[in-house]
Amino acid sequence: MTTKGIDVSSHQNSTYSTTGLDFVFVKATEGTSYLNPRMTAQAGHARAAGLVVGFYHFLRPGDMKAQATYFVEKCASLPHDPLFADWEDDGVSNAEKDAFIAEVKRQRGATHRVGLYCGQYYWLNRDKTSNAGDALWIADYVTAGKPRITAPWKFHQYTDSPIDTNVGAFADRAALRAWAKKG
Repeated sequence: MTTKGIDVSSHQNSTYSTTGLDFVFVKATEGTSYLNPRMTAQAGHARAAGLVVGFYHFLRPGDMKAQATYFVEKCASLPHDPLFADWEDDGVSNAEKDAFIAEVKRQRGATHRVGLYCGQYYWLNRDKTSNAGDALWIADYVTAGKPRITAPWKFHQYTDSPIDTNVGAFADRAALRAWAKKG
């Protein structure tokens, strides 16, 4: 009763295997100057296989409103593609993480789910508000679907070998797609 997916960045090629997958999350941007040069091809590859596609932005210290605008303007998203803040940089505070999520929701919340990706340590030790927007995507390298948190999660990244591999808390791809469409 779970969906399976991976997340990719410029470190992966654009013709990764989609066999057995229901979703792919693609790194789009970082800060206000980095754009994944493979993003469009990676997303197109997943769409051609009928997968649910989402995008993430790696947060860097700085102006969160500017980063949110850069992300939504540069990412190759279509309506209903989930969008995520990737919170891993020690220089980005909890308040800044929340500000980024709020700004992306303001700009794209009518047409996209907006969530948070972070590791189990960040969620348990750095997060102060439990704000994950519409979805918590948690990284914790343990048994798939059993992250060591009590908060409700939608996605669990459980390994990075040989590629970042995830499960989603959805019965099937149709349920995931319905959630993404806010259905």
